[in-house]
Amino acid sequence: MGGGDELPRVGSNQLQQAMLSSPNPNIHLHAVVDLGSNGIRCSISDLTSPTTRVIPTVHFHRVNISLYEAQIDPDTGNRVPIPRSVIDRVVSAIVRFQIICVEIGVPATNIRLIATEATRTALNSAEFTDAIRDTTGIEVELLRKEEEGIVGAWGIASSFSDVEGLALDLGGGSMQMTWIISHAGDVQISPKGSVSFPYGAAALTQKLADIERGKSKGDAAKAKEKFRQEMADNFRHAFDTLQVPDSLRQKARDHGGFPLYLSGGGFRGWGYLLLYLHQTRGQSYPISIINGYSAPKKDFEDTKALKEVARTAHEIFRVSDRRRKQVPSVAFLVQTLAESLPHGIKEAHFCQGGVREGVLFREMLPVVRQQDPLEVATARYAPVSAQNIAALILAALPRPSAGRSVPSTITIHLIQAFANALYVHSTMSKELSSSAALYSTSTGILASTHGIPHNHRALLALMLQERYGGELPPRDVDFKSHLQGILTPEEVWWTRYIGKLGLVLAQLYPIGSIDTFKPRIDPSAHWATGLGKKGKKDGLKLTITIQRVESDPTHLKEELRRDVQKIEKVGKRKNWIGGRDGWGVKILVSVKEEDLFSEDQA
Repeated sequence: MGGGDELPRVGSNQLQQAMLSSPNPNIHLHAVVDLGSNGIRCSISDLTSPTTRVIPTVHFHRVNISLYEAQIDPDTGNRVPIPRSVIDRVVSAIVRFQIICVEIGVPATNIRLIATEATRTALNSAEFTDAIRDTTGIEVELLRKEEEGIVGAWGIASSFSDVEGLALDLGGGSMQMTWIISHAGDVQISPKGSVSFPYGAAALTQKLADIERGKSKGDAAKAKEKFRQEMADNFRHAFDTLQVPDSLRQKARDHGGFPLYLSGGGFRGWGYLLLYLHQTRGQSYPISIINGYSAPKKDFEDTKALKEVARTAHEIFRVSDRRRKQVPSVAFLVQTLAESLPHGIKEAHFCQGGVREGVLFREMLPVVRQQDPLEVATARYAPVSAQNIAALILAALPRPSAGRSVPSTITIHLIQAFANALYVHSTMSKELSSSAALYSTSTGILASTHGIPHNHRALLALMLQERYGGELPPRDVDFKSHLQGILTPEEVWWTRYIGKLGLVLAQLYPIGSIDTFKPRIDPSAHWATGLGKKGKKDGLKLTITIQRVESDPTHLKEELRRDVQKIEKVGKRKNWIGGRDGWGVKILVSVKEEDLFSEDQA
């Protein structure tokens, strides 16, 4: 379902007929209709535990009706009321969606209609919302301009586990700005809410066209520069109004600018242009998911390159002709924003979170919001001993010492997600399992999971691929290399080490049940000196203590001793990331037997 022109008229009598055949409603299903400026988004989400945090989508479609464009006279550029024909199409689209909700089992009380700038400022806003209510029986929730930015910020918070920076939402009719600090589900936003500007992608395109209309090239340039100064002054004033915390200001001073967290169709279009550049100009960026995609300052602010791509590229993934036309105005906004923000822009993070994600995430219990998206998404695949397996892997990671440590991106949550997904591809043949694991976070079973940054997707994918031995067919070798390119060499090396730990554990416990298979083991690791044949190398010493048993008919002890050689090979200098002069750690693994448990425990 896409274009509004193809939608048939659907009446309330058809809705009543559908109600008669409705299945039992599911109280965990929630439907949201986002009446935006550039389109109408209809979605159904399943908030059933334990996957509530990642807001799984049951159904989604977009109705291609631009409420903003419907209010612009094409001849004069003046605002006009929403035409009756457009109102009828919108009402029909919502009724059709209500029927879908009934068929899927969404309770009527869980259907929300939420409208933003284009509806709020319409000359006949009351007539429009009354028509919707009279036919559908649902009151339209008309967000105030300050509230619109708050909902957008909550949508951004749902898109990452941790957020610290400025949050901007670029819709069709307006743009909102606020600041956000979100850690473990504790979301802080400016006490002033957000500041709204009439600089939406469609509105700004129209404004710039009006400025140029009937003027000479020189006069138009002067008028645009005056308008740019006005926008910059408004951005600076908004920054002061929002009472940005000193902690954020200090980090911006120390680290070269503010991180931006961007949502809304206008910014997502900009993000897809950047993705296009990163995938076509020698970089071969491996992930095409906009949520969690990050771009450095120099690329984000390269308005000249992105305008040229929008003008000349034959086809751009996820960038419609309407978005192409708006690129010059978005470029104008990005350039002005970069020049006006104190300390500038450090990097840009793109988010899928919008009205749907914002309103649903905001109403979740804090204990749910604080959950890690990757850990939640993999929980459904977890073997019976997933927590114990994660504990064994964590025990095999050395604690910080003398300035040496495991990268901070390799968190407890990431290790638990790895343990959860350790056996997902184990039933596949050897020729498939390694490749399937490698693609699992970008086009496979975890691709649609909401709230995962791209570096976390790369970390988990590389760990899982190593867990199956690391062997790949030629066509997948480049993809692995491009995934590694998202990470630092240090992070890549640790994915190999942890992946090989997973391989050894999966061979010891082939169905993920530690209670079923013996022997029990107790790993420990620490940074050490005096490693290597001559005792002159620093590195990592891993000791795996195995439960002593009187008889070992399956020869697991001997198998374990052979298996740990796969871990040691990761530390060979020739296997370091970047070759012998690259990044790596020497590894010494020892296996010993002890009485770890009492007879009853064993």
